[in-house]
Amino acid sequence: MADLSAFPITRRWAPKVPGVIQLYSLPTPNGVKVSIMLEELGLAYEPHKIDFGKDEQKTPEFLSLNPNGKIPAIIDPDGPGGKPIGLFESGAILLYLADKTGKLIPADPAARWETIQWVMFQMGGIGPMFGQLGFFNKFAGREYEDKRPLQRYVEESKRLLGVLDGRLEGRDWIMGDDYTIADVATLGWVRNLIGFYEARDLVAFDTLRNLPAWLERGLARPAVQRGLTIPA
Repeated sequence: MADLSAFPITRRWAPKVPGVIQLYSLPTPNGVKVSIMLEELGLAYEPHKIDFGKDEQKTPEFLSLNPNGKIPAIIDPDGPGGKPIGLFESGAILLYLADKTGKLIPADPAARWETIQWVMFQMGGIGPMFGQLGFFNKFAGREYEDKRPLQRYVEESKRLLGVLDGRLEGRDWIMGDDYTIADVATLGWVRNLIGFYEARDLVAFDTLRNLPAWLERGLARPAVQRGLTIPA
């Protein structure tokens, strides 16, 4: 049986099956990247809900795994060299799991780096900009009298959607015929933007040529449907 006692987080969220990947998360756009990835790969894992309503992400136990206090994070009891490894940052976790299994990332070096660049595009652009739009459109920022911040993030989100839409011209997936971690990283954010953030009309989503069909294809995948609800 795997010994995860070196990870203080396991004292608060005790693993029932310590021999499988431990996932600490919520079904947010960043959180579902990893649950979708695990479902797509068919890897055994145990999810633990990190309750933001109780500020569990700020507890010493959680911060021992991710000092940045964000989800998702994982512990893999069968890490490099057979030793347990803890990881945070959703993009890093996607890359780790892809390399661990040899799936959802091309073996060809050039195509591999091309895939990674689109993951970084999501991490550096899509996530931060869509998140700010959500804040100013749906949450506390909507009460601000000055609407210039909202408009700034609407325009930048529209620009980023246009980049993705152009990339998908003539392609089913971001990398062409093959569904990869680039799609896994991005699906939840686009879904959230037009759904939970209530920005579908703001960003003129339905005028895009390729992105709506890509989103529909992605959301139809059984592993995606399961991953979007984990942890419950």
